Amino acid sequence: MAKAKTSLTAVERRAEELDTIAAVLPLERRDELAELLTDHDVETLRHLVNQGMGDNTLRALTSDLTYLEAWGMAATGRSLPWPAPEALLLKFVAHHLWDPAKRASDPDHGIPADVDEKLRQQGFLKSVGPHAPATVRRRLANWSTLTRWRGLDGAFASPALKSAIRLAIRAVPRQRGRKSVKAVTGDVLAKLLATCATDSLRDLRDRAMLMVAFASGGRRRNEIAGLRREQLTVEPPIEVPDGPPLPSLAIHLGRTKTSNGEQDDIVYLTGRPVEALIAWLQAAKIDNGSVFRAIGRWGTVSRRALDPQSINAIIKQRVEMAGLKAGEFSAHGLRSGFLTEAAIRNIPLLEAMEQSRHRSVQQASNYYNNATRPSGRAARML
Repeated sequence: MAKAKTSLTAVERRAEELDTIAAVLPLERRDELAELLTDHDVETLRHLVNQGMGDNTLRALTSDLTYLEAWGMAATGRSLPWPAPEALLLKFVAHHLWDPAKRASDPDHGIPADVDEKLRQQGFLKSVGPHAPATVRRRLANWSTLTRWRGLDGAFASPALKSAIRLAIRAVPRQRGRKSVKAVTGDVLAKLLATCATDSLRDLRDRAMLMVAFASGGRRRNEIAGLRREQLTVEPPIEVPDGPPLPSLAIHLGRTKTSNGEQDDIVYLTGRPVEALIAWLQAAKIDNGSVFRAIGRWGTVSRRALDPQSINAIIKQRVEMAGLKAGEFSAHGLRSGFLTEAAIRNIPLLEAMEQSRHRSVQQASNYYNNATRPSGRAARML
């Protein structure tokens, strides 16, 4: 019994340590993570926080580290060894990049059934079939990064591993899918906002969240979940002809996925999104801390921020309420929708990128091309 008590204390201690970095690194299922991650894992995360690594990068590292530990436990019965031997890396590739057709005739091909079942029971596997090659590469890259941060060398650059990945991808070609099947353009957004028509706290919050996420350039769900009152500053009203001045706010994004540590990216809100945001903040009595928060069963506004998954779930719920198919839209649809709508309204690409904070013209222009090609002059040359 004494041994069990010591183990429980270690888990509780890790949970408390994870809480100490929650402000920088919002974590879901904290208690479960405390059981999966080792003391060294938590210490590595705390070290990365102290080194000033970007919030989004830290979230991705934590998510992938948690998955890797869960997979390692399910596949080998032990926590991950550091550094991981080449054989374990090859096993990871074999378990995640496999041919569904061959598996139908050979049950031993791909991920073993017991490993698959354990990961599904823990909520780490949901879709059926092999992983996307990009996901496997990202997890291996983060595994390599965490190995280096521990001061160790790994076999991630070994010819055998590179060959295994290349051959696996070639054997099972996949079409790259969009993060959101459809973009949340202006007409779709109007339908979602129509479901937030009352003065209830949930409607006020969701209306403000949708408008802010879209109008600020299609902010990522991590950025919306992590938005704090301290990031908002009041700007001088915007004068417009034949009308009253429009309220204006600046959002100081700080370090983002595409910025460097010295930048403080700023985007601006004007008019209706500002009014919706102020209405929510006043109704929820939020003067500091997280902007978008959970609302309890009895209408109590939590002090803790919504997590990114909840942002996605709320958007899908509003999509269903609007009579649309939830499977066709996600939080990323607001980001792609902003650029698509900008193209439809003939807003110059570079001006739209100033708000979306895209760094790659090629990436941003894809949305413009998709929106304008059907009606463009190049498609009507004959």
